[in-house]
Amino acid sequence: MEKKSNKIILSYFLVTFSLVFTSQLIIFLFFDHYSLTGVLLVAFTTSIVLTFIQKYLIEKSNLRNKKMLAELEMINDDLFKSNERYDIVSKATSDTIWDWDLNTGGFVWNKGIFGVFGYKKDQVGDNFQWWFDKIHPEDSLKMSVKVYTNVEQKTEKWQDYYRFQCADGSYKYVYDRGFLVMDENNKPIRIIGAMQDITKLKEEEQRLKLLETVITQSKDSVIITEVNGSSKGIPKIIYVNPAFTNITGYKPKEVIGKTPAVFMNKNSVKNDFKRIADSLKKKIEFNFEVLNLNKKNEEYWVNFTTIPITNKDNEHSHWISIQRDITEEKKREKEREQLINELTINNKDLKQFSYIISHNLKAPLSNLTGLLGLIEDTEINDPELLELINGFSKSTHLLNETINDLVKIIVIKDSTSIEREEVSILEVFENVFNQLNFLINSNTPNLKIALEKCPTLFINKSYLESILLNLTTNSLKYRDPERPLKISITSKTENGKSVLTFKDNGMGIDLSRHGEKIFGLYQRFHSHNDSKGLGLYLVKSQVEAMGGTITIESKVDHGTTFTLTFNKEEQNAQ
Repeated sequence: MEKKSNKIILSYFLVTFSLVFTSQLIIFLFFDHYSLTGVLLVAFTTSIVLTFIQKYLIEKSNLRNKKMLAELEMINDDLFKSNERYDIVSKATSDTIWDWDLNTGGFVWNKGIFGVFGYKKDQVGDNFQWWFDKIHPEDSLKMSVKVYTNVEQKTEKWQDYYRFQCADGSYKYVYDRGFLVMDENNKPIRIIGAMQDITKLKEEEQRLKLLETVITQSKDSVIITEVNGSSKGIPKIIYVNPAFTNITGYKPKEVIGKTPAVFMNKNSVKNDFKRIADSLKKKIEFNFEVLNLNKKNEEYWVNFTTIPITNKDNEHSHWISIQRDITEEKKREKEREQLINELTINNKDLKQFSYIISHNLKAPLSNLTGLLGLIEDTEINDPELLELINGFSKSTHLLNETINDLVKIIVIKDSTSIEREEVSILEVFENVFNQLNFLINSNTPNLKIALEKCPTLFINKSYLESILLNLTTNSLKYRDPERPLKISITSKTENGKSVLTFKDNGMGIDLSRHGEKIFGLYQRFHSHNDSKGLGLYLVKSQVEAMGGTITIESKVDHGTTFTLTFNKEEQNAQ
């Protein structure tokens, strides 16, 4: 720049000298009293003076320019640093900055619109309408009114919450802070905003509101205590929910800042005190039941569950206790215990009574049966006496059968240990077949026996024989006279269980009428004279005595199916 100034000065000198010389030469030529030397001297002197004056002015101008340049460089450097700080702050806060020019309608976004909301450059609009279209429809009217109201009222700063659409169509909650920029005439010309993503905070807020609702609406008492407390290490209460007042009668102001000892029955909790103290010390969950007294000095049972709460740094910060009123449950439990005791006593008495009937009456009945046998061998001519003796004989035999049935039932019900062994189902059925040989030959049923899938059962052999005997006898007894009798016996293994199925096409049973009493004692479902209603009761009792189950499917005129299920694991464990 200095060389350039020197060239300018030299040029200026030559031009000035030429002009002065020319002017003086004209004077010399036309006016004879000037000498050539004088003209040159005047021209040179004038040029020198003018040149120094010009040089001074140029140097002064250069100094002023250098100063201005330095100031511009300083301003530019400050502006660069300011922009750099702006970018760093934007990145550090993860804010999305937007700048809206109110005069042109132009809209400028920083990089946050890409990183936070997932947009690409070609997806982002440069006008107000694009921003407004991305606001959730439920929030857009509110934001439109607020923005234009702030501009009209010249509100310098404003803030609000709304939902802003992401590139994938989802919405994020944002906290937007706007700043209104004015010109020298106090006219709004720009709005600069900073959008902060608060979706996680909003979700957490909603979750906390939900938890608060659960706690305040819960029927169980909720107590929150601090970690460190005085009064022998028992923490102080900092919160109780409304249910606490309903249960204990104490209002929050009466217990907050105090320990739970205020409302706890010390005498009832003394047995659990050591365990409670250890749990508090070790900061572990604990549970106990206690008989408390409410504010009115009325007793009530509660179940206490206390859980340690940790903060985000995994440090123990609070205790939360859930106090559930179990007074009614305790009453029902007590009533149930009393009922069980009464039933136990009654059952014991009934069992004793059954033994008396089955054993003490056995001898007299045997004597009566023997006497009747002697009478039958004696000739009786009196027809009335003979009729009386026959009636007495019939009643005695029926009573004897009833006593024998009761003995069978008592033996089954009273058996605490039943011997079991691996039993062949086919072998047991062959024994049954031999016992019922006459009935089977008389009715010639079509027998289908398929026991290949599960040929054996781990079971009591006598019980299985009795079960098959009763079921086969019923099939023969209650066959349908209109069609040939079919009996099917199959077995299989299913889900670790042995399943035995006994099916016939006999008369069937109306389960809609008799379903609930099908396995009852002395229940009859057909009009056969020789039916006592004991067989199915004995079958069910024997099956259940061996840990099995029995179900029935039946339809009138279509037949009956019995399904017996035994747990193989339980059988093998025996």
